[in-house]
Amino acid sequence: MFAEHPRLGVLEASRRLGVARGTVQSRLDRLVADGVIRGWGPQLDEDALGWPVTAFLTLQIRQAGGHDPVSAHLTGIAEVLEAHTITGSGDVWCRVVARSNTDLQRVIDAVVAYGGVERVSTVIALATQIHHRVVPLLGISARSDARITAPPDRS
Repeated sequence: MFAEHPRLGVLEASRRLGVARGTVQSRLDRLVADGVIRGWGPQLDEDALGWPVTAFLTLQIRQAGGHDPVSAHLTGIAEVLEAHTITGSGDVWCRVVARSNTDLQRVIDAVVAYGGVERVSTVIALATQIHHRVVPLLGISARSDARITAPPDRS
């Protein structure tokens, strides 16, 4: 409910759900403590903030140094929005933003400035077809939990 209506207050949520306000608050507190809810901030649009270019960088890193020093370096670059350790031909996948294609070169240069990054391959996004989302997983998760806890049908 809060993922779909982030401005919904606890009191209104309790009214809609037909439960006490304290019940809603304790469930929210538990979800935060369990790490299910990571934050309450607004979802910001990079394009509207002046960063219209999105690119995906695949990094090959020096294996002897490991991933942690590279991750620490990437954390210091504001335009790196995500970084993931991956399998396949690369080692780390990053989603970055830039103000222009020329500015993207500056971002790439900042990424490779660290000696642990050996090579970068870049793909520029032309359009975002589906924004980051998690809400559709909630229905699947609920159905999966029901299948796991339900006894097998022996008919």
